[in-house]
Amino acid sequence: MPPNAPPVGRRERNKQEKLDRIVAAASQLLAENSIDDITTAQVAALADIGTGTLFLYAKTKGELLLLVQNAQYAAALETGIAAAQQSRTTTDAVLAIIEPIVACNRHQVSNGRMYLREMIFGDHEEPHHREALTIAAQTERALAQVLQRHAALSAQQAAATARIISAAMFLAMAASPNATLSTQEIVEQIREQLVVIVA
Repeated sequence: MPPNAPPVGRRERNKQEKLDRIVAAASQLLAENSIDDITTAQVAALADIGTGTLFLYAKTKGELLLLVQNAQYAAALETGIAAAQQSRTTTDAVLAIIEPIVACNRHQVSNGRMYLREMIFGDHEEPHHREALTIAAQTERALAQVLQRHAALSAQQAAATARIISAAMFLAMAASPNATLSTQEIVEQIREQLVVIVA
């Protein structure tokens, strides 16, 4: 917390503690189960809150999935950005960003694919959906920075190329024929496209 920031009130602390419990409970359940196979009552019970309280934080199971996956996606992106700093080539740097995101998405494949659907088709006014789109935009910016640094592209070229790479990544993760593929198989598919894109 910045030195001049006002202290966080008890009400805000309580809200954050409940949110943390919800994310932890939903994460635990979603690690092994499809979003379709869990109930909001299960999440509320595990988080030790009422179902009505849960609905204050996530009104639908789709929003609940976004809430959980957003946190995991953001952490994966951070890991990828750090790894890209150590990479020597454009392809390696781009894949360093992409691989942790793919791994996050493949942890529970049906939930990963549902997350992408929610991100694309969900209510853009809903806060968790907006956060998902913000993280996707941060991913594109990170890719663009790598392309500028390694491939010596202009800012405009790098941004456009990053959007293409991002689209290829999302399509590879979401495509039905790829549902049974491993993280490495998905990354290799993206690598094949990447070689053409950055050439």
